[in-house]
Amino acid sequence: MADPATLAAGAVAILGTSEPAQKARLSAALAARWRRGTLPIGRADAPPRPARPARPLLLPPRDVPKRRNFASSVGRIALLHALAHIELNAIDLAWDLIARFGDPALPLEFFADWVAVAADEAAHFGLLATRLAMLGAAYGDLPAHDGLWAAATATADDPVARLAIVPLVLEARGLDVTPGMIGRLERVGDRESAAVLARIYRDEIGHVAAGMRWFKFFCRAGRVEPAAAFRAAVEHRFTGGLKPPFNRRARDAAGIPAAYYDGS
Repeated sequence: MADPATLAAGAVAILGTSEPAQKARLSAALAARWRRGTLPIGRADAPPRPARPARPLLLPPRDVPKRRNFASSVGRIALLHALAHIELNAIDLAWDLIARFGDPALPLEFFADWVAVAADEAAHFGLLATRLAMLGAAYGDLPAHDGLWAAATATADDPVARLAIVPLVLEARGLDVTPGMIGRLERVGDRESAAVLARIYRDEIGHVAAGMRWFKFFCRAGRVEPAAAFRAAVEHRFTGGLKPPFNRRARDAAGIPAAYYDGS
């Protein structure tokens, strides 16, 4: 990719990059250019969906085999592969947010937050890909599902709905389940994989916090009450509902009010 003239153009170019490692490298490079302060925001049209490699095979979520036995390398590879798939989608979700909803009139902090998130997600993908290679596997070896991008498609017309569903439902769910996965990996002696998940977990608290911050910003701009907007997005834009148990400590750290998810 030639150096893009604007941040938005760079975001669209990354969305159009199918090779995962290249997508991650371009994300890191664009984030570095943004941090140098020489890149205008600009405008560009986000594609309906990002480019994807030929592998992995994408299946309906119910058809993707479950990953339960962490005591075997096969089970740990399945877990890490699933997480790598999530992180690849997360790279695109951050750039799509910038390209699709990033009006140059928005505060610069909006762009700084989501560029930083994209760079983190690219780093996470790289860590998971490296760990998979150490276990004799690679991203694309196993099937995956397209549920994350289905959520993006369902919220492509509304930044309030996008921020409610992606960071505040889907990424927040990662905060709920990751500590348990870290503990299970440590118990079977896979401290290397556990350390990768611990890094991702720490970063994701900040990502959910960014989602909460900009969700409230867009609610204020649209003069809608945030808790009501969140409930409406979950009811009308998300299949499956909110499932306990909830990691209250991490959700509190990310600034999500308990009333959003516990029914109180």
